[in-house]
Amino acid sequence: MAIGWFALLKGVPWAGVISTAPLVADGARQLWKAVSKKTLPEPDAANVHSPHPPDAAALETRVFTLEAGMDDLHAQMIKSSELIKELADQNAALVKLVEAHRVHMLWLSATALVLACVALAVIVFR
Repeated sequence: MAIGWFALLKGVPWAGVISTAPLVADGARQLWKAVSKKTLPEPDAANVHSPHPPDAAALETRVFTLEAGMDDLHAQMIKSSELIKELADQNAALVKLVEAHRVHMLWLSATALVLACVALAVIVFR
C-alpha cells in the first residue's frame, strides 16, 4: 500500500506546487497584515448617548468614516477571494492528478490480477 502512495506522490507536479506556494503564502501574509492592523473604531460616546440629535458635520464625519471602513472591507474581501481562487485552482489540479493516478492504479491492479491468474493457471495445469 505504501508503494502506491509513493507512486501517487511521485506523479504530483511538485515544481508547480512549490512555485505557486510562495505566491499563496504571500497573499495570505498580506491579507493577515491588513486584517491584523485594523482596529475597530471606538464609538463616539457623545453621539451615542446624547439625547440631542448630532449636527450635520458630525453625521458627515461618521458617514465618511464608515465609507472608508467599508472600502477597506471590500478590498480585503477581494484579496480573500483571490487567495481562495488560487487555493481552489491548486486543489482542482491536485484532485485531477489524484484521479488520473487512481485510474492508472486500477488498470495496473487489473493487469496484475490477470497476470497472476495466468501464472497460476500455468503452474496448476502444467
